[in-house]
Amino acid sequence: MAKLYDTYRIIRNVTPKRIWNIVLIQLSYFITNLMKKPVLMGKPFSVSIEPTTSCNLRCPECPSGLRKFSRNTGMLTLDLYNKIIHDIGDYLMYMILYFQGEPYLNPSFFDIVKDARKRKIYTATSTNAHFLNDENARKTVESGLDRIIVSLDGIGQETYAAYRVGGRYQRVLDGIENLVKWKKELKSKTPHIILQFIVFRTNEHQIDEVRKLANELQVDELQLKTAQVYEYENGNDLIPTNDKYSRYRQRKDGKWEIKNDFKNKCYRMSVSCVITWDGLVVPCCFDKDATYQMGDLKKYSFDEVWKSEPYQAFRKKLLSNRKSIDICRNCTEGMKLES
Repeated sequence: MAKLYDTYRIIRNVTPKRIWNIVLIQLSYFITNLMKKPVLMGKPFSVSIEPTTSCNLRCPECPSGLRKFSRNTGMLTLDLYNKIIHDIGDYLMYMILYFQGEPYLNPSFFDIVKDARKRKIYTATSTNAHFLNDENARKTVESGLDRIIVSLDGIGQETYAAYRVGGRYQRVLDGIENLVKWKKELKSKTPHIILQFIVFRTNEHQIDEVRKLANELQVDELQLKTAQVYEYENGNDLIPTNDKYSRYRQRKDGKWEIKNDFKNKCYRMSVSCVITWDGLVVPCCFDKDATYQMGDLKKYSFDEVWKSEPYQAFRKKLLSNRKSIDICRNCTEGMKLES
């Protein structure tokens, strides 16, 4: 029932303008794949907006955790958010408030969520839960946030901290319990709480335990997620031994590769994009360093960037040789994993 209600909350945000925009997007995608050249009609119905690149943890496969960004770090301002939402808010169905960094470190986070909900945009975020104290948990429920993903990649402090370096296992549990408590106190069905368990070699033996824990914590959903690693060609100690929970496979020559087939098409290029904290538009969430900058929303309107020459050139390259684009070579678009 919780999943059904979560889906309903997305659907109920439709307006005539948003429905027509989705029709145009679907038509664009169909014609693009038919003609093998980028055709654009409509605007994205989903965007990821990065609240911040700052984070309190040091996760080894994360540019934010490793402090190895080649781009600037900082916080999204309300002024920039307002400019973005003024351009595309009427067309958006779904707003993802995370990319890199810990969203709850941005002091304007709740203001952004509240504004998006007033505009009838479904809002989602992802957190390490270290800042979900009693007050922030209450504010989260009161803000109207639709979905929250809580990362818990291990049962017990030792296993949890093997990847979430610098993290405190008990604090994550406390944060989840605070959320569940305030949902009950305020008689709210939101946010839809997802417990996310990224499967590594260090924690794959705990999958049954995390299923049990999810029930005990009374979260709405458990998601088992495959791990992305940057250096996988020669194997990696983080890749699980259970093939079911790995996005990589070993070839006969001993080298490793991603399981996904590299078809020269991508739905995301028609329906969504990612906006960094400082207004840079990048194609998708795999461009963590914002290497492929399509335009700067501090200087241009969203429409100008969406239809810009760099963006169209990127789409065209993807349609002809997707494998030549480095961020595409570790992409999981279309991959499924049971949870």
